[in-house]
Amino acid sequence: MLEKAKLLRAQEGDIKSIEEICSSTWEPLYRFIYHLVQNREEAEDITQETYVRALSKVQSGDTGIDSYVSYLKAVSLNIVRDRWRRKKRRGITISLDDAKPVDAAVENAEAEVLQRDFIESALNKLNEEQRSVIELRILKGYSVAETAKIMDKKDGTVRVIQYRALKNLAALMKSDR
Repeated sequence: MLEKAKLLRAQEGDIKSIEEICSSTWEPLYRFIYHLVQNREEAEDITQETYVRALSKVQSGDTGIDSYVSYLKAVSLNIVRDRWRRKKRRGITISLDDAKPVDAAVENAEAEVLQRDFIESALNKLNEEQRSVIELRILKGYSVAETAKIMDKKDGTVRVIQYRALKNLAALMKSDR
């Protein structure tokens, strides 16, 4: 009810209501957007654009909004999707003369083989249980619950094993370099 009253006042152009809406929603909105884009500058831009779009819609008379946090998140998600579509359509421009595809393919293949061997060597140094959890969770993409069922363990146990395995793996890979 309080949100609806603020929205109605904001629709009428009450600056204080608009400021209250913005100050009470900016942090969860920014966190939501940052989680999507993983870039501080882009998240700030999208947050600002979200408020501009949402407030102009509210001031135009559309007050069929039950929760402005949910509404702002929906608007921001649409903005993010629009940006992703534009990026996808544009693609990446590269010059084939500068790229030298044959050299890049050979270098990438060699580097990939070396990296794969390095990771495989580190994985083989883990105990069987940790290696199984890493294989199921990370390489095969199973959920914690699915991994726990396969290994006949509890969810919490799988999480602990995964944490320790990743910690050990990081230490092994750091020491091998």
